[in-house]
Amino acid sequence: MARTPSNMLALGTRAPGFTLPDTSSGNTYTLEELQGKKATLIMFICNHCPFVKHVNKALVSLANTYQQKGISFIAISSNDVENYPQDHPDKMKETAREEGYPFPYLYDESQEVARAYDAACTPDFFLFDSNLELVYRGQLDDSRPGNGIPVSGKDLETAMKNLLDGLPIPELQKPSIGCNIKWKETA
Repeated sequence: MARTPSNMLALGTRAPGFTLPDTSSGNTYTLEELQGKKATLIMFICNHCPFVKHVNKALVSLANTYQQKGISFIAISSNDVENYPQDHPDKMKETAREEGYPFPYLYDESQEVARAYDAACTPDFFLFDSNLELVYRGQLDDSRPGNGIPVSGKDLETAMKNLLDGLPIPELQKPSIGCNIKWKETA
């Protein structure tokens, strides 16, 4: 199990736009169509990564709570499905249904969106304010598979709460740790 940290995109960066298919609904969406009224959380995840599996229930719980408060949740998988067929869009649709994802699960076949966000691992979290400017990037919490720390979502949840309450976002933001994004081989 590779342990790859986030690249920590610069705070204040504007969210790169995209147009991607949602594996759950079959619809194609742009960032603007999915943008939240108060904030937008972009999550790079995948089906097979043990780090993502470890936090899936917390992601669903946070989404169920914070989507009602104006924060849009958007999950994106950018993995190479030729070499990692378990991350194929058909399997993404199954995972979204099995996990009860209350958010779109988009497929970034070209991997251009992951590159635009400088995403490095799954899970990798990017929280943008209502102007689509980056205010938080990093870990969900300190829990990792096998480290005995319960999944709480506290780091990401604190950033979302503070954003909604008009309070400063904590300056100490720890990188997420997870499986590396499975990049396609380039010729």
